[in-house]
Amino acid sequence: MTNKLRYLLIIWIFVVSAVVYIDRTNITVAGLELSRDYGIDKVQLGWVFSAFLLGYASFQIPAGWVVGKLGPRLTLTLGLVWWGVFSVAVVLIPPGMGGALWVLVAVRFVPGMGEAVAYPSSNQFIAAWFPSYERGIANGWVFGGVGFGAAISQPLVAAIMLGYGWQAVFWFSAALGLVVAAVWYWFSRDTPGEHPRITAQERALIEKGLPEKIEGPMPPVPWRRIFTSRDVWAVTIAYVAFGYVAFIFLNWFFIYLADGRGINLKESALLATLPFISMTTCCLVGGWVSDWLCRHKGQYWGRSIYGSATLMLTAAFLVVGAQVQDATLAVLVLAGGAGMLYLGQATYWAVAADFGGPHTGVISGLVNMGGQIAGAITASATPWFATQFGWASAFYIAAGVAMVCAFAWFFVNPDRRLHAAAEQVTA
Repeated sequence: MTNKLRYLLIIWIFVVSAVVYIDRTNITVAGLELSRDYGIDKVQLGWVFSAFLLGYASFQIPAGWVVGKLGPRLTLTLGLVWWGVFSVAVVLIPPGMGGALWVLVAVRFVPGMGEAVAYPSSNQFIAAWFPSYERGIANGWVFGGVGFGAAISQPLVAAIMLGYGWQAVFWFSAALGLVVAAVWYWFSRDTPGEHPRITAQERALIEKGLPEKIEGPMPPVPWRRIFTSRDVWAVTIAYVAFGYVAFIFLNWFFIYLADGRGINLKESALLATLPFISMTTCCLVGGWVSDWLCRHKGQYWGRSIYGSATLMLTAAFLVVGAQVQDATLAVLVLAGGAGMLYLGQATYWAVAADFGGPHTGVISGLVNMGGQIAGAITASATPWFATQFGWASAFYIAAGVAMVCAFAWFFVNPDRRLHAAAEQVTA
């Protein structure tokens, strides 16, 4: 293990990612109880869900800029502390308070701002610590934590809520976030050269596999080049589909089982874990497949063609799952759709690191902003579609979004280095 320090660090980011999603999804399990206490309906609850995502999305680009200035070690630590502290604000709102709905919206917006730094930080870390041919696998571990956290949060939060009330889940999430923040700051470093426990062999292996050198003074952010890059916008558009579909599962799947399929709380908590188990497994496998294709077929096949194919498969599973009458079988098929979506998760972030170089954090923030805005739309639109046209319509629309955005991948060239192009323009 002397030459595997980078993998020990990425496994800890897996843990960070899981904790982030425990915090993000706890409100979906507590949503029904919370809505009863505050007298809000499903559509209004969707506004509360959307508020978090809007806070998260609106700070993606600033988060990427901060990561470039402070580094992923400090930035991620501060972000974890921020949302850990502010996430408990929900429990401090008296149920009988006038305008409680809008206060709920406001207090969910603020922790979203803190959580915005999570994945720009992790991808900036990967750009510095992993050779290009390992970035799919590394991102697979990062986002495998998303599925794992979402999976364990369903039964865990349900158990805490049944035993101690829905308010307790927010105190638990906050405490967990603060512990994880402390360990991350103690164990991590921004670059291999700064870490006291790295071997000379591993450092040499990493630096040899980097297409660009991260260490040294950060070059100026080529804002114009970023905002006019076809590659950046194409990946961002593709990630819109990812965010739209993912947040149906993250925000509404638990409620869909209870409201749309008539399944009780205990059974819903168990069945709702299946999409997230599928996400975790497929994310880890998908990162490996993407890197394998890059080594044997080239970057375009390993990132772009592969990413497009995963979205098309996602659409097919959603359409079929929405039509299945048996509740258990429907959950299995829809869980397959969640898995197909996460087969391609690592590719979005790997390709951002591929052509982002030292500006990976900024580009990752822009890409993630597209996904989170789509997630915010999903959070509010899904209950409206379900109320007006039935739950199946929500999955049909998600499938359509996935198919349309799948074509954006064809316009992404992973071999085009953004920073190198910017230097040529400057010269």
